[in-house]
Amino acid sequence: MEVTQVLLNAQSIDGAVRKTAEESLKQFQEQNLPGFLLSLSVELANEEKPVETRKLAGLILKNALDAKEQHRKFELVQRWLSLDTNAKSQIKACLLKTLSSPVSDARSTASQVIAKVAGIELPQKQWPELISLLLSNVHQLPAHAKQATLETLGYMCEEVSPDVIDQDQVNKILTAVVQGMSASEGNTDVRLAATRALYNALGFAQANFSNDMERDYIMRVVCEATLSPEVRIRQAAFECLVSISSTYYEKLAPYIQDIFNITAKAVREDEEPVSLQAIEFWSSICDEEIDILEEYGSDFTGDSDIPCFYFIKQALPALVPMLLETLLKQEEDQDQDEGAWNIAMAGGTCLGLVARTVGDDIVPLVVPFIEENITKPDWRQREAATYAFGSILEGPSPEKLLSLVNVALTFMLSALTKDPNSHVKDTTAWALGRIFEFLHGSAVDSPIITQANCQQIVTVLLQSMKDTPNVAEKACGALYFLAQGYEEVGPSSPLTPFFQEIVQSLLTVTHREDAGESRLRTAAYETLNEVVRCSTDETASLVLQLVPVIMMELHNTLEGQKLSSDEREKQSELQGLLCGCLQVIIQKLGSSEPTKYVFMQYADQIMGLFLRVFACRSATVHEEAMLAIGALAYATGPDFAKYMPEFYRYLEMGLQNFEEYQVCAVTVGVVGDISRAIEEKIVPYCDGIMTQLLKNLSSNQLHRSVKPPIFSCFGDIALAVGEYFEKYLMWAMSALQSAAELSTHTAGDDELTEYTNSLRNGILEAYSGVFQGFKNSPKTQLLIPYASHILQFLDSIYIEKDMDDVVMKTAIGVLGDLADTLGSHAGSLIQQSPSSKDFLNECLSSEDLMIKESAEWAKLAISRAISV
Repeated sequence: MEVTQVLLNAQSIDGAVRKTAEESLKQFQEQNLPGFLLSLSVELANEEKPVETRKLAGLILKNALDAKEQHRKFELVQRWLSLDTNAKSQIKACLLKTLSSPVSDARSTASQVIAKVAGIELPQKQWPELISLLLSNVHQLPAHAKQATLETLGYMCEEVSPDVIDQDQVNKILTAVVQGMSASEGNTDVRLAATRALYNALGFAQANFSNDMERDYIMRVVCEATLSPEVRIRQAAFECLVSISSTYYEKLAPYIQDIFNITAKAVREDEEPVSLQAIEFWSSICDEEIDILEEYGSDFTGDSDIPCFYFIKQALPALVPMLLETLLKQEEDQDQDEGAWNIAMAGGTCLGLVARTVGDDIVPLVVPFIEENITKPDWRQREAATYAFGSILEGPSPEKLLSLVNVALTFMLSALTKDPNSHVKDTTAWALGRIFEFLHGSAVDSPIITQANCQQIVTVLLQSMKDTPNVAEKACGALYFLAQGYEEVGPSSPLTPFFQEIVQSLLTVTHREDAGESRLRTAAYETLNEVVRCSTDETASLVLQLVPVIMMELHNTLEGQKLSSDEREKQSELQGLLCGCLQVIIQKLGSSEPTKYVFMQYADQIMGLFLRVFACRSATVHEEAMLAIGALAYATGPDFAKYMPEFYRYLEMGLQNFEEYQVCAVTVGVVGDISRAIEEKIVPYCDGIMTQLLKNLSSNQLHRSVKPPIFSCFGDIALAVGEYFEKYLMWAMSALQSAAELSTHTAGDDELTEYTNSLRNGILEAYSGVFQGFKNSPKTQLLIPYASHILQFLDSIYIEKDMDDVVMKTAIGVLGDLADTLGSHAGSLIQQSPSSKDFLNECLSSEDLMIKESAEWAKLAISRAISV
């Protein structure tokens, strides 16, 4: 088969030609994989061939080694490892040869493929000679071969984890890379490739950054590269500094003054891509210091205990003026462009992080800038002053901000309606939203919003919702936080007199012709939901009146006209928003008996609408409608059973949706809601549900985040059906047992610890549901064989000392359930358990009231079980 021609055809403009070519490639791959991959690598390495076929050959090779989905990636790795060794050696030889090709596209593609192969083979201790081969290449001419090799080393560091390469080789790689970066390297492409490679290799440099001499050398070369005449090298060098700032924060002190000087110069004078990275350096330092200060909280006394260098605090007098200057470099239409990012936005973002890092100290440095610019004739100055003001509202204490905010509020309400410039209005509405988010609500002692100004605020925001989409969207956001601040005000809310008008205005916004721009429609529904959620009983009758209105809107999206795929997507987004709105209304009205009683007249019709939404079959809608049905089940209680015959198939479809795992997770949650609502009436559906849930647990294709909720769901079902759960007990307990073993010996990063805790909590909720479900049943003795394993599980998580408060509360509850349900059968086992006593005492003295309460109940249950 003539590969070149087929690869050319695969890029043909003619669809039919393209399809035939893709078919023959697929056939070739299925019939003879080694031959297929080898012919691609030969094509890539062949200088006679056209560049576009070489590039495509390389791309197909790369996709044969890696995939986004974990399970697919795993299959491809296994497939490559089991390939004939001889074929693999030939392929690798072709790839290495291509690195010295004069054609840059071919070299670059080969670099990426070599890194993918390295990512598979190096962890298996295969291809040991690769790194020394590459390093010997770095000292070769021509320059383009050197550039491609450095690029390959960089990609390789991205693919493999640092423990795969031994320190001696790491040192050699870093030496080659840093030499390639140095100013003495005459070739720009080589220096750029080296600087980018260092970025990927920084994670490997732990030992080198601990050695003063080596670290000084690396830092000097990086700082020199920020002064290169080539803009791409300067940008890449600053990207290295940003990465160093988070990876090696604690090693920065000796360099921070020099870095400040370099970044300040870049921010003021360099091209945008470079100055953005220079600002990013300081944002990254803020992130580090915010994390450190949050983690250590107010627990530290002497500053020596805490690994914070207070770089931001020290740099404040110079850093803040530099950031304020950037705010004046806005782009004309950035507020219309959703993905916009420029110097002014980066500077404002950094200023906000600085305010969170240093708190009150920032205020006196920014106030003069605001006062000087807020009334200037040039819109840029007014907008910058407003942006600066909005940026410092999170971090400083309310006391420090109150006098400033009280003056600003009046000014901004006037600017929002009267300022001639749309950009200024956009930022003003955003800043008002920040005032309401951080300085309004039950946590703040002296209220900013009073009877005197509440009416004006509402009037101005509703007026602003008629402005251009971007301003209207920000006004919706401000109203959202205004409503949220009144969430816990008691029986009467200051917003009550305006409730009807607010709801009407928001509905009007959702019907604007241009509501699709700037996320306006979505923002209006989100705000409507928040206004309903935070409303009080006084407006319950108005919320009830909203039900038929939203139902009608949803009904209108279902009336069948043939839609293009683009329109269908918009329609499905709108259905999602309306289902979300109904969910909030159902939760609100279902939470008190009188309104729930009146609301029930709509339940059948609403459920009918949700079922029609499912029939439209689009994943996003599924999720919103599913959540709304969960709320409906909670509100209707046992009556929900009448909807099950029709709804069950959609429930099953949701549980089978592995691809969109969020949909699957939401559906699992709804199964729990329904079990709690209809209790034993779920029995007819249990076989199907339990079979599917057990299938989901054993699948390696389902995202791991769905597994903890599945276990909790076992608990909900067991609690709902009681001793009927006997039918599934063996399977469920065996799944729980193997998951429990997995969740104990896991040392890992924070993300893994967090996942482990959610898994443990799911397992414990399942045990709790099973024990409570079987309580007082003649079949209780079926649980006795599982008791010792459960106690071992509790011991092992207690010994590991990394459980969070949620797990602690559930775990002590399970200990109580065990004693409560099994009585004397559990008593002796609990007495023998090595840590039950310590665990119980620890929980009894917990600061957390919920944990303490659970522990007191457990203590009682255990003492009863032991005294029998």
